[in-house]
Amino acid sequence: MRDQDAVIIDAIRTPFGRKKGSLAGTRPDEMAASLLKKLVNRNNLDPSEVEDIKMGCVTQVGEQGLNIGRLAGLIAGFPVEVCGVSVNRMCASSLETLAQGAHAIMAGMSDCVIAAGVESMNRVPMGSDGGQFSDLLLNQHTIIPQGFSAELIADKWDLSREELDRFSLQSHERAVQAQREGRFDREIVPIDGKNLAGEDIRLEADETPRPDTNLDSLAGLKPSFRPDGKVTAGNSSQISDGAAAVLLTSRKKAASLGWTPRARVVATALAGVDPEIMLTGIIPATHKVLQRAGLSLDEIDLFEVNEAFASVVLAWQREIGADPEKVNPNGGAIALGHPLGASGARLTASLINELERREGRYGLATLCIGFGMALAVIVEREES
Repeated sequence: MRDQDAVIIDAIRTPFGRKKGSLAGTRPDEMAASLLKKLVNRNNLDPSEVEDIKMGCVTQVGEQGLNIGRLAGLIAGFPVEVCGVSVNRMCASSLETLAQGAHAIMAGMSDCVIAAGVESMNRVPMGSDGGQFSDLLLNQHTIIPQGFSAELIADKWDLSREELDRFSLQSHERAVQAQREGRFDREIVPIDGKNLAGEDIRLEADETPRPDTNLDSLAGLKPSFRPDGKVTAGNSSQISDGAAAVLLTSRKKAASLGWTPRARVVATALAGVDPEIMLTGIIPATHKVLQRAGLSLDEIDLFEVNEAFASVVLAWQREIGADPEKVNPNGGAIALGHPLGASGARLTASLINELERREGRYGLATLCIGFGMALAVIVEREES
């Protein structure tokens, strides 16, 4: 143990709202602020102890623009001395905020950081921050939508439509079972917001898992990207709204505030791959983070792999050889949703809670990233 270990004190999230669902009328800056206040209250944290709020957010325009990391802290009533920054590493944005916060703490440059993420995909549509690609880029690389990359992965790894649909069904079944058994209770905090009609609501659980999903209904969905394709809305992650936050400190700071850490950040790793088949980066990122941590695959008790598309996780499993029972045991983004900027922190919260439930030691979280990147993080559960 070292004083400058980066330790996780708590990790929480809002319930995730579905497309046109209960949170579709809720401003993302206010949603993030609400979660920040709950994180502070739950841990009896004096907000002035926080040096920086690092907020992952992908589509940084409109209500998610103008540095939502700073604005959410101000809305939450944090002292003006607490800074905020918005981070966009696309789908891994709030795992990136965790990595940045951990690096700063381990380097002795910070001692208390909130690594968070938010996305309202209903109010700020994905891609609405984009424009035309540079000809200089297109002359060098093939740039295609992510769904087409998911199709390329299915072809390269010879994954059938039925395999993709079965994986998706499993995600929903696991998520529904986890809800019934209360496995999300510690990570989810209720949120007050507004629906599309502008009515006040209180959302207490994810509304994204579908108990009635079955193979027949999944098989009946049309391909989303190629007429002869395998990737459908049913075996892809859901458009959704949500926020998540992780409280990070140095071990020394945690002791001074009387906190018992829940986990330690062991290692982080980035990997880049061909932008055309952009979603395979989680394979080299996993190898790299294991090497950096000095761990073998068998020493990892639990994996949280973002289910951007079913083909992405299945290809990763084939290449890495991870035990499927250790991968996304409570479902993933296909069932729970993928509010882009919040997903990395959501994976972290789910990973820590399930490690505690299983009394496991090491957990690995990884997300593929647009234009050919990936980020992976390994955490170690702390003995309580």
